[in-house]
This record gives sequence, C-alpha cells and structure tokens, in this order.
Amino acid sequence: MRIVRFTHPRTGTDAIGVENGEHIVELSGAATIGELLRTPVERLRERCERADGPRHPAGSVRRLAPVDGRMEVWAAGVTYRRSREARVTESERAADVYELVYDAERPELFFKSVAWKVSGDGGRIAVRADSAVDVPEPELGLVLNSAGEIAGYTVVDDVSSRTIEGENPLYLPQAKIYLGACAVGPAIRPAWEVADPYALDITLTITRDGRTAWDGKASTGELHRRLDELAGYLFRADAFPDGAVLATGTGLVPDLPFTLRAGDIVTIAIAEIGTLVSTVVEGPDAMRG
Repeated sequence: MRIVRFTHPRTGTDAIGVENGEHIVELSGAATIGELLRTPVERLRERCERADGPRHPAGSVRRLAPVDGRMEVWAAGVTYRRSREARVTESERAADVYELVYDAERPELFFKSVAWKVSGDGGRIAVRADSAVDVPEPELGLVLNSAGEIAGYTVVDDVSSRTIEGENPLYLPQAKIYLGACAVGPAIRPAWEVADPYALDITLTITRDGRTAWDGKASTGELHRRLDELAGYLFRADAFPDGAVLATGTGLVPDLPFTLRAGDIVTIAIAEIGTLVSTVVEGPDAMRG
C-alpha cells in the first residue's frame, strides 16, 4: 500500500488516494496529505484500509509530491559516517564542527523546504550557477503526523552545494534551501507496512548522456541516529499542524570533484519505499520554465 497525491484525471485537481497494485482508490473526504496527518496513526491506518472511493488505473494519473498545504520539509545532517567524512573533506575552515556534531547528543536539524517548492517524481531539481560542486543526497524521509508520530516513509533528495557549504558552515541555508533543492516522492509507504526501517537498501544512480556517471549503495542500517530520536528533536519546541517530512541524512556522497550537470538524470531507490527520478537543470529560471 502507498498513499499518493495525484492529479485527478477528470477534474484536473489535486486528489489523495491509496495505491494497491494496479489501481489508486480515492480517499473520500481527504483533500490534502496535511489533512491526513492531523490524525493519529491508528486512525490513518483504518482510513486507508477502508478506502472505497472512485478507482483509477495506476498508470492513468500524474503523481505529485506527497507534500502540500502547510507541510514543511526538514532534514538531519551528519547522521552517517560517510556524511561526516564528506563534510570534513569539503570544509575549508570548520571541519571540527562536523566531527563534533556526529557524536553530540543533539542532532543537526535544519529547515529544507516549504511544500510549494518541493519537486515530485519525474520533476526537476536544480544546481546553482554560483556553485562549482553540487550533489544529490538520497535520504529516507520520515512522514510525521501533527503529533510527531512516524506515519510513513518516503524518498527525499536533499540537493546541496558542497562549494557554498564548504566555505563556511553558516552558509548552509544558501547551500541547501533554494528553488530546485528538494525532491520528495513518489508516494508515502505507511509505517505499519515497513517491518524494519533500519534494514533498507538505498541506491543512487546519476546518468549523463545515456551512461552511468556515478552510482553507489548504502543502507539505513548505517544510520548513526534513531529515527524516533530525530523526530523527537524536531517536535521538541516546534509545531506542525499538518505534519512534516524529515529527511534522515545520507550515506551516499560522490567523491570530490564530482558535480551534477544540467541534463543529468538522478535516480534514488529505497527498498520497500519507492524510486524517485529527477532531471537536473541549472538555476531558478529553468525550474520555472
């Protein structure tokens, strides 16, 4: 089962449904993902399992990013050893900052995107024109309800400028928060259907001119933090009335000086969760075009 946000084939409006095999069944009375995330997980499960709205062939609809309304996307950093090593390598003046946060009690959490800026499966991500090295960061995303419960999982691409962040850690918002820096999708896999979220393979493939330019594989088993711990810190002193997506960090970072280029195809697959495919463009004008 997957919870999907899609364009209704008849009305052209956004709709919410449950995908079971070959069909998507509309969730009657659910206008947004945010609305679903206002309810406890057990009630959400009942609602999804009892879905009885109109049915659509799965291949007949356009899927949208499973983030809408007042939802926000946040992210955790330096949660994998590989991420720590990459941050230390790229940092020009403050490598010790990343060494310290890896083992600190408090995790690094940062705002990533508002809902309207998030790209979905088959959409675009962007590199910055003022950055020499930009990379995708494939991450398991926690879909959290308004109470901070883990309602499901999704795939997140936390696109980042290694050039800008490496100059100074205080530039992290410019390195990670811009139009085209966040993709989420293709759907939400309910938490009750994932037996062990710490045993999921993650793969990243970057295709350039029809050939593989870079690929790699990691596992959520390498995660240095507990998922409920990350969610707990996010909700510790903040409120998310329509829920949130929290990306949990990456264990896959291409070695320097590899960088994304316009025209690259980025494919991120997480076992049991889904596959997110994006096309790379350069700059905000290309994102809007």
